[in-house]
Formats: sequence, structure tokens, C-alpha cells
Amino acid sequence: MAGGFGTRMLPLTERRPKHLLEVGGVPFLVHQITRLAAVGVRHVVLATSYHAELFRPVLGDGERYGVRLTYVTEDEPLGTGGAIRNVAGALDPDPDHAVVILNGDVLSDHDLRAQLEDFHRPREGRPVDVSLHLVQVEDPRAFGCVPTDAQGRVEAFLEKTEDPPTDQVNAGCYVFRRSVVDTIPEGRVVSVERETFPGLLADGHLVVGHVETAYWRDVGSPAALVAASRDLVLGHARSSLPEGGREALVVEASVEGAVDGGSSVLGGAVVARGARVSGSVLMPGARVGVGAVVVDSVLGPGASVGAGARLEEAAVGDEAVVPEGLALPSGTRVACGTTASA
Repeated sequence: MAGGFGTRMLPLTERRPKHLLEVGGVPFLVHQITRLAAVGVRHVVLATSYHAELFRPVLGDGERYGVRLTYVTEDEPLGTGGAIRNVAGALDPDPDHAVVILNGDVLSDHDLRAQLEDFHRPREGRPVDVSLHLVQVEDPRAFGCVPTDAQGRVEAFLEKTEDPPTDQVNAGCYVFRRSVVDTIPEGRVVSVERETFPGLLADGHLVVGHVETAYWRDVGSPAALVAASRDLVLGHARSSLPEGGREALVVEASVEGAVDGGSSVLGGAVVARGARVSGSVLMPGARVGVGAVVVDSVLGPGASVGAGARLEEAAVGDEAVVPEGLALPSGTRVACGTTASA
């Protein structure tokens, strides 16, 4: 599911969907597509909406990832459940086929093969209709909670509460029995979390939770993008791409200054002499001037940081400019094509 507007990711999503932003050196969806290919998935459907025309030029037909990519576009946003229903015509029609559904902004190490095996294991002679990947979090109050019984069967889907009955939350990876997809109303906005899942329980469908505590991150904000990229480069998070473990990832860039802390510096980017880039993401064509310091920040394509400037936990949009000598307050966001000011 890759149709969201990415408003939490602004200014990086002013000109492109968040799913195509570089994380760990490649467009984020590449991590998910290669992960699916690694467990034997051969057909991947992308449910797109915002800047839908940009996906195919980046991802192609999927051949280089070992899959066949099909693109389905929503003319109007249909919500998470509506997006799933909208791609039904592109799916294998076999009613018992297993359909893996991923949120397009989640980086996870969880064992998808094990979740699929669990999905195919009947409970008390009944086939499973839906399996949800669940993670345990320290403070579940910020999430909707998903309690399960001793057999792993989901008991409820609860909204955010100050007194959650469980620390298990929805991690954004589902396995649907193909026939269940067709039960979602067609052509209207539907929330899979608020409508589809509670409705399936009410109708007697067997919904189970696959609880796993592997690495998991919602890559929905600039800070989360920087952290996810850093984790991939340093090897704290795994991908189906070549393993991390490097101090920094530098790809066809010009680097005279210091780059460390799991930074990624991508094609055509420049880090001038005396500059320091730590724990940050420099997208293609970004420039860091002489003696500038960029820490835990992300620079969009063509963004420029002037000599002696200082950034920390900043997000600088495409072709935006941070003038020489300017120290930005922590957490600053600079819109595409603009010049930052004190």
C-alpha cells in the first residue's frame, strides 16, 4: 500500500511519494520488494495514488528484483481497506490464495516466511482468514492495541487508550485469504483498522496475531527516515540487500570532509573539505559547504548547505538553501526551493 500523501514527511514529500525516498541508499520500496522476493513472492501489486506516475520510472517492471510489478492507481484516496479492495482485480483469483499486504512505510526484520507458515496452520480445524504481524511496544498508549488469546486468536481491535490491556500493536504486515479481500466494500473509503478487521471478527472470521519482537520502524517522518537509513547502514536493521555494518555509505559522491555515523551520501552529492556529516542522509545532488556540520539530518535532492552552517535533526527540501554560517534550530524543516532564515 503506497498511496499516502506523506504529510508527516514534509518537506521531503512535496514532489514525490515517501515510498520512493532513499533509505539506506535505495528507494524505500526496494527494501520491501526484495524482502517479498526473498520469501518466494513473484507478483507484487503496488496500490498507488499520490504522484502515482513516479513509481514506474523508478521501479520498472520488477524484473531486476525477481518479481513482476503491477501498478494500480486510486483516482481518489480510498483509505487502507479501500486500497486493498481496489487491487482485487490484479490478484490471483484463487479464493484460498495467500495475499501478503504491507504498509508502504514500514521497515521490519520480522520473519515473513514464519508468518506465512503460521497463516497456513489451521486452528481447531478451521482455516485462518487473516494473520496480522504484531509487535510489542514499551508505551502502547500511542497505538491501537490488538489483544490475543492463548491460541493467538485476535480478540479485539482497540483504539488508543490511557489504559491499554496489552502491549501488542499492529505492525502493518497482513496475510489475507484471497476470498476475504472481496468482502471489503468496493469503491468507497474504508479503514482496514477501524472497519475491516473489527467487521471480520464480528462476522466470525478467524483472525490471528503473529507476535514477533524483531526490528520494526514506522518510517513516517524525516527523523524516522534518518534513523531507519542509519540503522541499515550500520547493520542494526537487515535488508534483503547486501548487509550493512559500514560506518557510512557513499555512492558516486564527492567527499572531502568527514562522513560517519551511518550516513548515506548518494549520487552527485558533495561534502566539501572541513565539513562533517554524521548520521545523516544526503539525497542525490545535495551539497554541504566548507566547514559546515550536518548531524542527524536529511537533505533532499539538490539541497545546499552553505559554508560554516550547522544543522541538527533538520529536514531540508529539494533545492532548498541553508545560507553560509546559519545555525538552524534543532528540528527545523525547510520547504523545497526556499532559503532558510534565522
